[in-house]
Amino acid sequence: MLRASAIGRKFTVSAAHRTLALGIANRTIHRCSYSTGSPTTKSTTAKRRVKYFATATIIAGSILFYSQHERHNNFTNDSAVIPQRKVTAQEVLENNWTVIDGCVYDLSNFANTADPSAVRVIKSNGGKDITSIYFALFGKTSLDNDIFKKQYAIGILSGKMPSDRVVPKYSSETRDEVIRKEILKNSLPPLANIINVYDFENLASKFLPHQAWAYYSSGSDDEISLRENHSAYHRIFFKPRVLVDVSNVDTSTTLLGKKVDIPIFVAATALMQLGNPEKAEVNVAKGCGQAGLHIPQMISTFSSNSIEDITAAKSSDKQAQWFQLYVNGDRKVTKDLIQKVEALGLDALFVTVDVPLTGHREKDLKIKFSTADNGPSVAQKKKKDTKQDNGASKALTKFIDPSLSWNDIIEFKKHTKLPIVLKGIQRAEDVVKAAELGLAGVVISNHGGRQLDFARAPVEVLAESVPELEKRGLRSDNFELFIDGGIRRGTDILKALCLGAKGVGLGRPFMYANSCYGEEGVEKAISLLKEEVETSMRLLGVTSIDQLGPDLLDLSTLRNRSVSVARDSLFADTYKTPTLADFTE
Repeated sequence: MLRASAIGRKFTVSAAHRTLALGIANRTIHRCSYSTGSPTTKSTTAKRRVKYFATATIIAGSILFYSQHERHNNFTNDSAVIPQRKVTAQEVLENNWTVIDGCVYDLSNFANTADPSAVRVIKSNGGKDITSIYFALFGKTSLDNDIFKKQYAIGILSGKMPSDRVVPKYSSETRDEVIRKEILKNSLPPLANIINVYDFENLASKFLPHQAWAYYSSGSDDEISLRENHSAYHRIFFKPRVLVDVSNVDTSTTLLGKKVDIPIFVAATALMQLGNPEKAEVNVAKGCGQAGLHIPQMISTFSSNSIEDITAAKSSDKQAQWFQLYVNGDRKVTKDLIQKVEALGLDALFVTVDVPLTGHREKDLKIKFSTADNGPSVAQKKKKDTKQDNGASKALTKFIDPSLSWNDIIEFKKHTKLPIVLKGIQRAEDVVKAAELGLAGVVISNHGGRQLDFARAPVEVLAESVPELEKRGLRSDNFELFIDGGIRRGTDILKALCLGAKGVGLGRPFMYANSCYGEEGVEKAISLLKEEVETSMRLLGVTSIDQLGPDLLDLSTLRNRSVSVARDSLFADTYKTPTLADFTE
């Protein structure tokens, strides 16, 4: 029998040992669960159970321990077990402790004269699990170097590093690309140099891993709707008032009963951890709650962080948070999630209705994705349900119910007191139907151009919907119109508000801001948009949101898609075209 005192000795264990350990444990549990005979026999059997269980635990546990650390059996101090909290604390002390493949290394004096750029990348990630990036730079076999381990290894990690302290994986990228992107990520310009939301997108496009950029930026098929969402705003022009006292301008309003400082919201976006592992959606929650700039955050079903963590990060109960719901084929799962959301104090339920299945997003499909890498936390699925050769979008949305209908929406109203808003309405007739059902509102949206290509721009649908509601006497304060898709400027926001939108959603700009600068980036993006809205309101001759209306707009060319307008260079220069398949070298 292997005694407990044997733990700590050095030897290498093969995969066969792991199988053996699991086999021993399973057979022992089975044997210990079997008992027959007289009370005396049962008593003896009970004692044997304890003995068998103790023996199996020692054997199996020891084998698994050695197996887990077999690649690190030449440490100068491999008996040291270091808790993850100590690793992360070292960053505060400006030491360079890092985790590679389950072991802790002190890389304060790490040097590689042949590749100083790679060393710079490694040292910029102190206090983190750098396994993926280390392997990309130096290869897995570099850890087999006894000299490296003796010089830098200080122990074995106890527990698991939190997800926000794990450097994201790079997929299908060369070593030089990894180095270049890591250096750029650590060489961002000061926030003071950022003057519009395009700046965030441009920076993010240069350093995000392929997987993150493909998921964030992709549209469906030829990405016509993706681009048209933005281009449609160029076909709407203003008719400004003059000689109006605009000394004081108020951008505040209410959305679903809560006061906001500017009528915009962060649209639900999945997997923010792909772009910023450090707190992801929690950064957004904090950024949306800054003093004087409160705006709502819509939390995605596919958030990287848990709903509990995101809601706990808001500044006060005055800060609005909404939940975007994807309906599961198992209605009990959906009802349980609704009850959880309601118990956590979220303010509204936005039911996604434009995704019976995922659109064909070709940029995304070219990058293989594993749900084990970066979430989601809010809606976990069984691994067997997800193929690893899918893009991120398809990998995440396998459980969505394609049979969702208007009858289900009526049923949901019975199970929650939260206001229900339908997200993904794309025609005026469905806006009218939602109002007739007594819902709290709709989000006119084509999912950021990620679903049906050639779906019309939401701002076109908005312009049609308000007259239809008014014609039927359905326009009221109890039914709010929201819109998202293609908004990048304060002028875009004002055009939507003039057409009757109560709130305007932006998704990608906040993802890119968070990817670049975290919480401070989110705050900066909100501040920039508020400044643009205030400036444009003054130039338009209005001093409050309720003064905005269609009389301030020229809509004569909105539906004429053949109209040639001046080139939007910032949009055009940040847009990345889909790529075609190419020969392998």
